Amino acid sequence: MKIAYYPGCTLKAHGKNFEESALCSLKELGIEVFEIPRWNCCGTVFSLAADDIIHHVAPLRNLIRAQEAGFNSIVTLCAMCYNTLKRSKARYDESSDVRDKIKRFMDEEKVNLNGSFKILHYLEFIRDEIKFENLGPKIVKPLRGLKVASYYGCLLVRPKGIGFDDMENPTIMDTLVTALGAEPIDFPHKTECCGAYQTVDKPQVVIQRTAQILKAARERGAEVVAVSCPLCAFNLDHRQKEVRQIEADFKPMPILYFTQLMALALGCSEQSLRFDLNEVDPRPILKQKGLI
Repeated sequence: MKIAYYPGCTLKAHGKNFEESALCSLKELGIEVFEIPRWNCCGTVFSLAADDIIHHVAPLRNLIRAQEAGFNSIVTLCAMCYNTLKRSKARYDESSDVRDKIKRFMDEEKVNLNGSFKILHYLEFIRDEIKFENLGPKIVKPLRGLKVASYYGCLLVRPKGIGFDDMENPTIMDTLVTALGAEPIDFPHKTECCGAYQTVDKPQVVIQRTAQILKAARERGAEVVAVSCPLCAFNLDHRQKEVRQIEADFKPMPILYFTQLMALALGCSEQSLRFDLNEVDPRPILKQKGLI
């Protein structure tokens, strides 16, 4: 099987541990990855203004690149990219008036995006195309004994019709964690916002959110937290330094991309896992569990 892949900006910079572990996992699963040519930034966030059509050009161009290469779907990793691409496609499909405006903004570039073209998140692809139950024979290092709290954040499951799981009680990452041999830990803050871009000008908001989310996970017994968003990863991982400055009894919690857990279970090399890029080092707990 061959898939079209959209990486987005962060995975080529601060999120290399996300991308490299994901690509290694796909290779172990026998999936051939085609990174679309001339991809551009998705725009990061979906434009909510009804008359702001031009901001849909950037995300839609990436879909056109995949279609031009012969694909009728595209897979992405970043929750923000997924949300932006999928919502822009929904806006494109909304009416002929919107499509005509977008085509005019594209100038000389041809725009005939197939109405059936699909935007898939990596988790969605694993669930629907690979199937969680088929991971078993591929797993060489079951994550037995590791207690994982899955943190979904905002953009994987919202809004309804765009997200691919229950908005209030998503379970897709928990199902993956179970398939990998680890123990999923449910906790009440799994769909709470991490503070997002408040981290730029109001870091105290994010520091407080990080403390609340991670303490809730630990109180339920979690040893690590799995994420699917580079911004969530930054806020929950890197902001723990500031949390420790204001809460002396705060115990650091490793934050891992779900793909790092997949890659570990599938037998990828530690070089592909890129634990060196995690702020809170997950290796001590993984060594304790006999996983590395």
